[in-house]
Amino acid sequence: MHLHILGICGTFMGGIALLARAAGHRVTGCDANVYPPMSTQLAAQDIELIEGWGADQAGLGPDVFVIGNVVTRGNPLMEEILEQGFPYISGPQWLRDNVLAGRWVAAVAGTHGKTTVASMLAWILEQAGLEPGFLIGGIPENFGVSARLAPSVSHQGGRGKSRSILNPQSSIPEITPKGESDGGFFVVEADEYDTAFFDKRSKFVHYPARTAILNNLEFDHADIFPDLAAIETQFHHFVRTLPASGLVVANGADAALARVLARGCYTPVERFGVADGWAATTVAGDGFEVLWRGEKQGRVRWTLQGAHNQANALAAIAAARHCGVAPAQAITALGGYQGVKRRMEVRGVAGGVTVYDDFAHHPTAIAATLEGLRARVRNSRILALLEPRSNTMKAGVMKDRLAASLAGADRVYCYSAGLQWDATAALAQLGTKAEVHVDFGRLLEAVSAEAKPGDHVVIMSNGGFNGIHDKLLARLGKKQ
Repeated sequence: MHLHILGICGTFMGGIALLARAAGHRVTGCDANVYPPMSTQLAAQDIELIEGWGADQAGLGPDVFVIGNVVTRGNPLMEEILEQGFPYISGPQWLRDNVLAGRWVAAVAGTHGKTTVASMLAWILEQAGLEPGFLIGGIPENFGVSARLAPSVSHQGGRGKSRSILNPQSSIPEITPKGESDGGFFVVEADEYDTAFFDKRSKFVHYPARTAILNNLEFDHADIFPDLAAIETQFHHFVRTLPASGLVVANGADAALARVLARGCYTPVERFGVADGWAATTVAGDGFEVLWRGEKQGRVRWTLQGAHNQANALAAIAAARHCGVAPAQAITALGGYQGVKRRMEVRGVAGGVTVYDDFAHHPTAIAATLEGLRARVRNSRILALLEPRSNTMKAGVMKDRLAASLAGADRVYCYSAGLQWDATAALAQLGTKAEVHVDFGRLLEAVSAEAKPGDHVVIMSNGGFNGIHDKLLARLGKKQ
C-alpha cells in the first residue's frame, strides 16, 4: 500500500511514517517546514519528502492520504483531495486501525513530560526483554528513532528473553491482567491536541490504552481550547475509554487531574508524587530513592536533574509494573536511560561555552529546564535564549508568567518575531538581564558577544529556530 502523509515532518506524523514503512508500505510525504531531527530521521529511512502543499501531489496516486492536524481547509493539496474524492484518514485513526489494534497499549498523557516518560517506559520494557513498539514525540537516545513497530509477541515474554517476575515479597500486589492479546506492548505519547481539521477530538481518544499515565495538566493549546476546563473534559473522555482491568497512573499532586478523575473513573488508579503512593526521596550523590507507600523499592542512579525528572521516573516505574516489570528491575533500567534529543541535549561546546537544545515552550517547562540546569552547573552562568513559537505563546496567553519562569537564568534573550504581544513589557521585571530582539541576526550577535568560557547557553524552542544552534557554535568557535 502507498501512503502519502501530509504534515510528515511533525514528530507524530513522522513517527507514523516510520511505522508504516516498517510494516512494508510505500511511504511518501510533504510538509511546509523541514528541519532536524525529524527530517534527518526520515531521510535515513529513504522516505521521500516533498516541500510544500502543491495540488499536483494528488497525482502521486497513493492508496490513502494520511492527514496531520497541521493541515487546514484552504490547503491546496487538501482541497484537491476533497475535490477528487480521494480516500483520506487522520494520523491517529490510521495508528489505531493499523498498529495499536491487538496490542497492549501504554499511553502517556499530560501537558508536560510526555516524551520523557514515554521514552523512559519504552526503555524499561526493552531492558525487561519485552521489545515494545513505540511512537514518541521525540527521538530517545537509547533507541535513535522516534517510532518502532516491533515484533508481535506474546505478553508472556519477549523473543528469547524471560519476562520479569514481580517480587512476591513486595507490598505491591501483582496484577493479573485480563483481555491480553498476543500483539505485544506498544508505548504511545498520547497528545490532547486535536486529531485533524475534520475530527476535533483529542488524539488520545483514538488510542485503546490499557495502561494510562496522566502526568500533569495545565492550560495550553490556546488556539483550540478556550480554557483549562475544556482540556479537562478531553482528559475525562480519555479516562472513560479505559478498561476496568487497566490502570491509571496519575500525578497525585495535580488538582486538575483530581478533578478529571472525580468526574468518573472505572479503572484502578495509582498515584505518584504523594506519600501514600509512589514517592521519591532525594539522597546524597546521584539519583534518588523510590518508595511505594513508604516502602523502599530501590535507588535510581543517574545524572538527570530536577524534581520533574524524578516525577517522570516514578510514573514510568509504576506503569512498567502494570506491564509486569518489577520496580527493582525498572529502577535498574533507568540507570541506563540516556534522555531524548531536544530535551537538554548538548549540541556542542565552542570557546568554552556549552550550548544546549531544549523543547521547552511553556512557562512551567521553561522553569523546570532552568531548575535542572542550575542544579547541574551550580554557580556557572546560564544564558537562556527563548523563541516563544507555540500557538499558545504567540497569542500571549502565558506572557504574564514568562518572566518568573526565566528568573533562574543569569541572562535572558527573547526572539520576538511573530509575537502578538510586547515581549519587552512582559520581561520588564527581569530588568537589565533581559533583552528582546525582533531581528534574528542581531539576536545571534548579542548572544555570541555576551557568552564567555564556562557559560551554559540553553536554547528553548519547539521549532528549528532558524538553525541557531549551529550558527551560534560557529560564532563561538571563531572567538577562540
